[in-house]
Amino acid sequence: MSETRYPITMNDVCAAAQRIKGLAQVTPVHMCATIDRLAGRELFFKCEQFQKVGAFKFRGACNAVRRLTDEQAAHGVVTHSSGNHAQALALAAKLRGIAAHVVMPRNATPAKRRAVEEYGAKVHECEPTLAAREEGVAKVQAETRATLIPPYDHPDVIAGQGTVALEFLDQVDHLDAIVAPVGGGGLISGICVVCRESRPIVHVFAAEPLGADDAARSKAGNALLPQGKTNTIADGLLTSLGQLTWPMVRDVVEQVVTVREDEIIQAMRLLWERAKLMVEPSSAVALAAVLTDSFRALKGLGRVGIVLSGGNVNLDKLPWQTVG
Repeated sequence: MSETRYPITMNDVCAAAQRIKGLAQVTPVHMCATIDRLAGRELFFKCEQFQKVGAFKFRGACNAVRRLTDEQAAHGVVTHSSGNHAQALALAAKLRGIAAHVVMPRNATPAKRRAVEEYGAKVHECEPTLAAREEGVAKVQAETRATLIPPYDHPDVIAGQGTVALEFLDQVDHLDAIVAPVGGGGLISGICVVCRESRPIVHVFAAEPLGADDAARSKAGNALLPQGKTNTIADGLLTSLGQLTWPMVRDVVEQVVTVREDEIIQAMRLLWERAKLMVEPSSAVALAAVLTDSFRALKGLGRVGIVLSGGNVNLDKLPWQTVG
């Protein structure tokens, strides 16, 4: 495949790493002997729940904000999001001393809205539809000339997320594979770029809920397919793949492993109880994939890295208390 098919290169990820150094955390890697036994292999957990704002999203948002020219930065930034990207962009803008606007659906979790506001962003409420979100962003841009920083389908965002893999491969020697959850695809695309260009022997797997399986369907059909009706507790993985992220999933991801809701809950509880790692359901999807029979059957993957993407949990609605 031609290099021009992909939005970024390894050089972009390395530049992002330097740009966000001292701003983003270098997150730790944890292990758990009990979970290793269950998986039948050594697992290494890259703990992005310890990143600023509690998720990997800060890496991409921070890189994108730092890449703005002074003239662009003077007008601030805008996005539409009800989750981790909203908080990430709000904090990244605050650290640069510029304005941030977040178009957020009126039914967003109150705790998430408060977090965005506490980081200094102005929230613009809208109806919970994509059209309303996009209209809200257009209105803010018309009034402020703010730069749109989307949550995943943006070269600077993808490059920032790729720093997860840069760190991971430096922290753990001889990984055979990296498994990460996939929603819009910013994280998995960044990982693909790093592995493809610097460590091609490392296999990349994406993990996805059955109730939001556009990546698996796209991969199987070799064509970008939109997300259909979703039904999953992994609310960070509801978004469709983007035009920029799809080519990396198509060409580099070895397999998209889908998991059931009960498997996600079981994996999340396992991480909480046995590894003492408080993660959100979207993070647990990656471990759930590794514990499936289909993944267990794969040979030659003795050392597997798992990206735990975030830990922003609604403590009032833990899945094992509300499901089943």
